[in-house]
Amino acid sequence: MEETLQGLQIGIDNMWLLVAAFLVMFMQPGFALVEAGFTRSKNTANILMKNLMDFSIGSILYWVIGFTIMYGDSIGGFIGMPDLFFMSDGFGDNYSDYADLFFQTVFAATAATIVSGAMAERTEFKAYLIFSIVITVIIYPISGHWTWGGGWLSQLGFHDFAGSSIVHSVGAWVGLAGASIIGPRLGKYGKDGEAKAIPGHNLAMGALGVFILWFGWFGFNPGSQLAAAGTDNAVAIGHIAVTTNLAAAAGAVTAMMVAWFRYKRPSLSISLNGALAGLVAITAGCDAVNPMGALFIGIIAGFILPFAVEFFDKILKVDDPVGAISVHGVSGAFGTLAVGLFSTSEGLFYGGGAKLLGIQAIGVLAFFAWAFGLGLVLFFILKKANILRVSKRIEEEGLDVYEHGESAYN
Repeated sequence: MEETLQGLQIGIDNMWLLVAAFLVMFMQPGFALVEAGFTRSKNTANILMKNLMDFSIGSILYWVIGFTIMYGDSIGGFIGMPDLFFMSDGFGDNYSDYADLFFQTVFAATAATIVSGAMAERTEFKAYLIFSIVITVIIYPISGHWTWGGGWLSQLGFHDFAGSSIVHSVGAWVGLAGASIIGPRLGKYGKDGEAKAIPGHNLAMGALGVFILWFGWFGFNPGSQLAAAGTDNAVAIGHIAVTTNLAAAAGAVTAMMVAWFRYKRPSLSISLNGALAGLVAITAGCDAVNPMGALFIGIIAGFILPFAVEFFDKILKVDDPVGAISVHGVSGAFGTLAVGLFSTSEGLFYGGGAKLLGIQAIGVLAFFAWAFGLGLVLFFILKKANILRVSKRIEEEGLDVYEHGESAYN
């Protein structure tokens, strides 16, 4: 009887982890649709191709070496011991080994695809393949080891349950480095330096992508519980689903209200990004905050989002076609810090003092320095090699035909 119950528990836990991973994998078409819808039709095939390849290449390379760099025996708390092709004895003997590998693979693919949006419409396809490899093999696994792999940040007590910083900010800060070095799209800024809007070609596509991402996030956050059997896990999964949903809804409503007040119109694109901002922000603390705290995190994230977009667009002159840096970078950093404020066990607002907030701030700064710093080095090398940006003619006429020999629309 005991053996039967144990087998049932193992089966439930394993199946939950795989179902959650399938949901996260479904976020990949969500990212593709958001990016394609928020940009121009002449680059749609290029964007879809990039999203296909970062998942495909990332899946192989994360299996080859990325997973063990992230979760191998720690070397000084900084990096896991690499193990090519899982050649060590015993891998696959544990019921969760393969399920865990797949679950972590889809997370790695998410970090890589965020960069695509920030650098859309002017990046050479071969350059994209190169930096997708670097992110999947080096940047993401090493910083992931600091936390989920038992590295130095986890030893400090840093809390990022499902990856506000580990996944989302890391991808965004690499994207910020890339967008800064590659420069803005042609026509984005006038001779006086004033930013000009370059509207996306299909907001219906973008809206569908956001709804797919929202749905997939219920694998991203509740799935990070990593088990489903037993009362404690069941309660935790339900709790995380509620906090995740409330933050997304609050982010969308707040961003809409800010846009309505500031631009005299309830902007669809800003509202959609507001929902994503709420989702990114709650990802770090979805297990540690109560529903009211999640609501406030979503409200603050939705409020910050339009101003962050303006800051990068108009002040720093960083051309981010889909708002990826603001949605994933700024919201991810805020959400990570928010754990130190809203955690019901250790947060400042709940009598826990400022210790956790300080640890969270160290993590935010460390992820920024790592991802942005390595991103600058990577993109500087690609630029010097003259393989980062497409020519003026290709950018003007569209990447689809010149880079891929086909168009998304015929």
